[in-house]
Amino acid sequence: MPNKLAGQSSPYLLQHQHNPVDWYPWGEEALQRARDENKPIFLSIGYSACHWCHVMEHESFEDEDIARLLNEKFINIKVDREERPDLDQIYMNAVQILTGHGGWPMSVFLTPELKPFFGGTYWPPKQRGQMPGFSQIIEGVDRAWTNRNDQALAYADELTEKLQRVGLSELKNEESLSNDYIDAALVALENSYDFQHGGFGTAPKFPNAMNLELLLRSWSRTGNQTLLDMVKLNLDKMALGGIYDHIGGGFARYSVDARWLVPHFEKMLYDNAQLVDIYLHAYQATGSKLYEQTVRQTCDYILHTMTDEEHGCFFSTEDADSEGEEGKFYVWSRQEVLEVLGNEQGEAFCDAYDITERGNFEGHNIPNLPQALESQDFSQARQQLFEQRALRIRPGLDDKVLVSWNALMIQSMAQAGVILKEPKYLEAATRAACFLLEHMVTTSSSGQWRLLHSWRHGKAKLNAYLDDYSYLANALTTLYECTGNGRWLDDAVTLTETVLTHFHDKQDGGFFFTSDDHEQLITRNKDSFDSSVPSGNSMMAYVLVRLGKLCHNTSWLDLAQQTICNAAAVMQRAPNGCGQMMLALDLLLNDTQEIVIAATQTEEEEKLRQYLFEGFIPRRTIAFINSGNPSATAVALRQQIDNRPLVDNQTTVYLCQNFSCQKPLSNYGDIKSAFDTMKASVSR
Repeated sequence: MPNKLAGQSSPYLLQHQHNPVDWYPWGEEALQRARDENKPIFLSIGYSACHWCHVMEHESFEDEDIARLLNEKFINIKVDREERPDLDQIYMNAVQILTGHGGWPMSVFLTPELKPFFGGTYWPPKQRGQMPGFSQIIEGVDRAWTNRNDQALAYADELTEKLQRVGLSELKNEESLSNDYIDAALVALENSYDFQHGGFGTAPKFPNAMNLELLLRSWSRTGNQTLLDMVKLNLDKMALGGIYDHIGGGFARYSVDARWLVPHFEKMLYDNAQLVDIYLHAYQATGSKLYEQTVRQTCDYILHTMTDEEHGCFFSTEDADSEGEEGKFYVWSRQEVLEVLGNEQGEAFCDAYDITERGNFEGHNIPNLPQALESQDFSQARQQLFEQRALRIRPGLDDKVLVSWNALMIQSMAQAGVILKEPKYLEAATRAACFLLEHMVTTSSSGQWRLLHSWRHGKAKLNAYLDDYSYLANALTTLYECTGNGRWLDDAVTLTETVLTHFHDKQDGGFFFTSDDHEQLITRNKDSFDSSVPSGNSMMAYVLVRLGKLCHNTSWLDLAQQTICNAAAVMQRAPNGCGQMMLALDLLLNDTQEIVIAATQTEEEEKLRQYLFEGFIPRRTIAFINSGNPSATAVALRQQIDNRPLVDNQTTVYLCQNFSCQKPLSNYGDIKSAFDTMKASVSR
């Protein structure tokens, strides 16, 4: 008989609906029962694509004896971290304080008042080496709760006080903000960089698009060739390595080895979105065909596998496992390749893609390119293998839709459409944005529209978080720059104003992760430290700088500066983990090209926009003044240039910096030359 997860929409929760554990979803029913019975809560947090979550489920949560212990001693709650990142943040901080590390599955024991008093990550069912067994953990926690209850409660209070201090501002003098913070981060990144294989640190290696973007922008600012070389080596090695799916496109979550060969095979929407971004910008700077191909194949993967055909929104993740084995869907034997391609083509493909009789991964082969392809064209061979692979049992798909992750993909897909002159990508970005703003909003009692965080199978739910608002505001600003449609800019401004109303800490500055009308939890987090995605505060700071300069709103620039100042101590202490905040600081401090295009015809506007996007201009805003797609912001910009958008009734471009405009340009040759001067590029 299914447990209480059976009615949930989360694929992760539904994976556990037939466990013998009496699981509850997070909600008042479970929390009230814990209070009524004075029982501690066992809180298990994970996500659908998590390999070790599957392992712990099979080993422990499907075990009748362990389930009996859990059901007798605790109120058991299962949470999808992707649906409830607010809970995940709070209790992950607790686990990290308790153990010095974190990860998923996350296992935390709480008082009925939701205060943590013990926790960890994965435990095997019985003791394995130095790792205690989960059954031992259960019995030990129960003894502590029963026999030393006062001590357990006191420790829970102490730990909760520590959690409430996490993220508190350490204000710095605003005048102290300078490029020195960025330069110190560059030194830290260089010190941790692997100059043989690319990437930062040793195995396991995670793609870090934010820090790569910081290196690329800093190269454009300083001219330091080493920074560009670091970006290129990292991108080359990932695009050629096994972390990249050479058959179907897209990147896996991370590499378990130092040379990007063996991936942890799960694919996340947010990773692929951020990697498309950095590969696009590196393509603008270098003209690399490898980067262009990588972007196209990754975007195509998102469209054919991770996109809802009916609605156009983007799904969340693909699992690492299929048929109970990690990576089984993705690996090949040499014989399988020869059978599909024939001996001559198959031998050539195997030689190029490191596919051997012995194998490069547990007796199997992960396609990768030890050397970049020169003149060989294996596109037809890859298509044949793709079609053959499609006959296999696919990994599980988490088809829930999250505003924040969709926004990251909208941002990237829109740019890909313009930079690569591929309309289907821009259309996909536009369609996804329309979906979010139609199906993932609700109207408050005051008539203001608000975002909802998660959607699946026709139902949207959960108050949106700071990530949702800030990522989407940034994405819609990009969509405006890529289309000239003022609707997107107006919506970005509305989202920003909503954040200022409901998330801003008016006393100490910065932004809370949850809104002021969110469910009350044991603490209200502020995050400035990036994880696999940008922190909410760093993205909000970036949006405030970007829109502040675009809309000529100095109060937003002041708020951005205050937010960055609040994170200054974190930026000094852990610069490698503050890439997005560094990007906000870079945009705030350094000269920004403010470009205003007043076009007489849509075709002329499109021509100029296309030429502008051909090059890498890391710090710039683009505004359009046209009657076809007006916006409130466009009207304000029109006033900023004295109501004279056109010179001699010709398409005119205004180039401004620090709210001061140069002489308007209406000659196409002059405009093109000015755009060329802005572009940061290498000899191609």
